[in-house]
Order: sequence, then C-alpha cells, then structure tokens
Amino acid sequence: MPDVTAAPQIVLSAYTTLRLGGPAGILTVATDTDQVVATVRRATEEGLPLLVLAGGSNVVIGDGGFDGTVLLLRTRGVRVVEEREDSVVLRVAAGEPWDDLVAYAVEKGLSGIECLSGIPGSAGATPIQNVGAYGQEVAHTIVAVHAYDRQAGTLRAMSPSECGFAYRASVFKHSDRYVVVEVDFRLARSPESAPIRYAELARHLGVEAGDRVPLRQARDTVRSLRARKGMVLDADDADTWSVGSFFTNPVVSAEQWAALGLDAPHWPGEDGTVKIPAAWLIERAGFPKGFAGDGVAISTKHTLALTNRGTGTTESLLALARTVRDGVRDRFGVELHPEPVLVNCKL
Repeated sequence: MPDVTAAPQIVLSAYTTLRLGGPAGILTVATDTDQVVATVRRATEEGLPLLVLAGGSNVVIGDGGFDGTVLLLRTRGVRVVEEREDSVVLRVAAGEPWDDLVAYAVEKGLSGIECLSGIPGSAGATPIQNVGAYGQEVAHTIVAVHAYDRQAGTLRAMSPSECGFAYRASVFKHSDRYVVVEVDFRLARSPESAPIRYAELARHLGVEAGDRVPLRQARDTVRSLRARKGMVLDADDADTWSVGSFFTNPVVSAEQWAALGLDAPHWPGEDGTVKIPAAWLIERAGFPKGFAGDGVAISTKHTLALTNRGTGTTESLLALARTVRDGVRDRFGVELHPEPVLVNCKL
C-alpha cells in the first residue's frame, strides 16, 4: 500500500519550487504504478479532490492548501521498450526527475531532448505542459503517454494525437480525468544533437541554425544559459524559487500584429499567427528585472520568472502577476496568460 499520512500539519510549500502552498489534507507517497492507481481509485470512489505532485515545478498552490488527497509521485525507472537501427524508445516512470533523464540520454548517445536540459520537474509532467525550450518540445519525441483514465477506470496508452499537444498545452493540463504514470520517448541514436533551431543557442554554440553539435556540448550550453537566467534550481538563490516562465508568449493573428505596430522581436506561429516574447512586453510596460511586490519579485535574472524571495505568499505572488498582466494589457492591448497550473487560487 502507499504511504498515507493524514497531513493537515504538512504544508505543500515543501513540495513546490516556488516554496509556496498551504496544508495538505491527506498526503500519499506512491513509488510504483500499482500504488498510483490504487490511490487515484480510492480518491475517485470516495469523491475526494485529488492533486498529483511530482517535482512541483509548474504549479501554484493557494495559501489555503488543498483539502483532499495529495498524491506525491516518487516512481522511478527508465527502460528500453523498442530498438531500431537508428532509434530507441525509452519508457520512463512519471516520477523520474526530468533532468536525470536528459543526462541519461546524452550519456547513452540518444538525441532529441538535449536542449531541454536543466528543466526542473518530472518526466510525467512534461506531456501535461508540452514542455519546450531552445527549439525543442517533448511532443517532438513522445510516441505514447500511459495514463490512468479516471472516467473509464482503466490504464490506457494514448497516442500523440490523443494527447492534443499544443503550445504549452495538452488534454492533460486542465483536466483531472487522466493521471500520467509513464511516458514513451523515441530518441535518435546519434552522438550529435538534433538540428539547432533556436537563434540564441546557435549563437552561443558558434554555429548556424540547422547545424548539429555534440550532445554534451548542447546540454552544457543549455544548462549554462538557463543558469544565467535563474532557471536551474539552486537552494541558495531566490531567483530560482519560481515556476520558470510564469506567462506564455502571447500568440496573435497577423491582423492583430499589424495593428499593434510594434518594433518587437517576433516569430511565426501556426496558421499565420505571430508569437511575441512576453518578456519584451513586460519590460517595456514598465516592469524590469527585480521589480518587487510583497515578499516576491520579478527575478533579477529573467523577466518572465516571478519569484518568492523567502517571505512571500501565494496571494502576494498572484498580486504581482496581476499587476504585470494588467500593465501589459493597458500598454499594448495584449493579454498575458499564466503558464503554470493554478490550484485553489486564481489570477
């Protein structure tokens, strides 16, 4: 059976990278898939609210906590389930730390996720958010997501099309129907990275867009870039006490982009849309790095990261987020949307 603790005294701030979040109702630690399924089934049968946490890197939990079952995923494991001459499929437990998986892939000469190095959180969280950075997204490599379907009461393997991957989104993100237990990634057998797509990364690597570099070089460079921006967790650096990018980059129609008349960096999205860097909008709306609220602040290293400086609360963080969001809307007429999942709180 899972380790179950009636836990009004356990605060969820201990399990989030923001170090914010109020008390849990019942905290359950699961170390294998059977324990995960048993916990979810019990919560469903008893009509209890359920919150699944692993790395806690993309969630904002209210100061009131979560009055229900909190399932803490501590499953581990990476195994090869398919081999081809040019690729392998790795089946990864949902609780496996994501950066450990990337390190493993680089060590084994497997290409496709090296530019996602340094991202906190667990492997099972990556399809929920369709995690992406530096020109790669997990949707590029995922071939199946194994999830417990609470509605059907069964485990199922979901294809990429069933996952509904979109920009920082999927069918899993704002629904409690599915609980991810394992993810299958197809990675290329190659000592070199996938083609470098991101201009900033190409510049720091000293290559042209589309070139490839050794896997280790790609990983080390990405981790260095992320560390400069406070995007690699550091217990001694409050700039890393965040959920990473708090806002997604807004996507507007070509007509909206033309009407804005901005001399801003931008890049094409799907179906003729235009993606605008949220950080550019935030800074030019009057919110520089280090802009402070009550015990919280915009990171001194990265404009998109809203951080807990050690004395903040979830409500003070959200108040800062509202100030930034409203300021950008008033200045540019562009709406910013939060990237993390908000639990028992709202923007």
